Amino acid sequence: MRGHGYFKRLGPGIVTGAADDDPSGIATYSQVGAAQGLSLLWMAPFLLPLAVGVQESSARLGLVTGKGLGTLIRERFPRWVLVGAVLLVASANTLNIAADLASMGAALRLLVPVPAGAGVVLFALSMALAEVVVPYHRYSRVLRWFALSLVAYVLVLGVVHVNWSTVVARTFVPRFRFTSTTMIALIAVAGTTVSPYLFFWQASEEVEEREDRPDAPLDRPHVIAMRLDVWAGMLSGVGAMFAIMCTAAVTLGAKGSINIETAEQAAKALEPLAGSFAKILFAVGIVGLGLLAVPVLAASTAYAVSEALEWNEGLSRRMKDAPGFYAVIIGSMAVGLGLVGFGVNPIRALYFAALFNGLTAPPLILLIIILARSRSMGQFRSGWASLVATSVAGIAMTIFPLLALLKR
Repeated sequence: MRGHGYFKRLGPGIVTGAADDDPSGIATYSQVGAAQGLSLLWMAPFLLPLAVGVQESSARLGLVTGKGLGTLIRERFPRWVLVGAVLLVASANTLNIAADLASMGAALRLLVPVPAGAGVVLFALSMALAEVVVPYHRYSRVLRWFALSLVAYVLVLGVVHVNWSTVVARTFVPRFRFTSTTMIALIAVAGTTVSPYLFFWQASEEVEEREDRPDAPLDRPHVIAMRLDVWAGMLSGVGAMFAIMCTAAVTLGAKGSINIETAEQAAKALEPLAGSFAKILFAVGIVGLGLLAVPVLAASTAYAVSEALEWNEGLSRRMKDAPGFYAVIIGSMAVGLGLVGFGVNPIRALYFAALFNGLTAPPLILLIIILARSRSMGQFRSGWASLVATSVAGIAMTIFPLLALLKR
């Protein structure tokens, strides 16, 4: 991978891990932590290897074949499978973009006295322009810097009072009430952490990295570097998830503030409990990770649509060489902005997006397993450890909705 120091071995994986904690995810983790307390902290160590398995398989597909996930699905499966996968990802991504833009605008207002609406428009226009104008090798480095926003949530956890013995116990010894509310929380957390849009993004960005370095050999060291990148990314993403849930549980949940509806509300509510420093860090994290996640969401939709329709695609291409690809990026931003402008409740969109991700991930994970274990992958087909982790992810995310239905 390009770069030095922090970036030497960090590529698409670290961006994927940080994008996993987008403003929508922050709101979900905050709500779950405030409502469920410390009881669901075990989800962090449980989901980490599963998320790594799925993302490693997605990255492997892009790295070995030089093709995005949408292209591989189009070549291997019936058209209805391709259309269904693209529609599911595009719909969930649009809802996520709307929720993220609304949260970013409100969080910016906590930092500087500007109208939330102006912030939303400014963010949408600047991110769309950056994706279209800035060359990929520069743009990817910018995204990696935004990934450092994850540190904000670790710092927040460091300034609040935490009973660490209880935290450790709840992290490694699952204990929760078997209710419909808890089952829905499990679906939302899993869907936010193991998100379908990240599958498409990870595979396509590995293709971009490969095209950016055409002379780099495809060998075992290259695959190992990819694994390290994925592990670093998902470890940072899940670590931030843990910090957010824990912070919400020991502050907002402990004081009875269990009805956290937005990420910015969680940031503001922290001020009387943990000081203005915690509130500022939380808000900065929302804006920084939003600047990373929204372009990832829009590009993920563009990759999926372009690969399905066999258009030229890729952030490394100029707009005149891939007009359809960039039109989808701009359109995704515009629709998300429109949903916010027309008064669609971003929190309701967030709720349905998280659940939608949780419900649509299993069939996509099944496709990834089939593709990654294909003989066409040769010596680089997924190993048994990756197969087990990916399979458990698909099974778990299938069981959670069924348990929720049983408890209705």
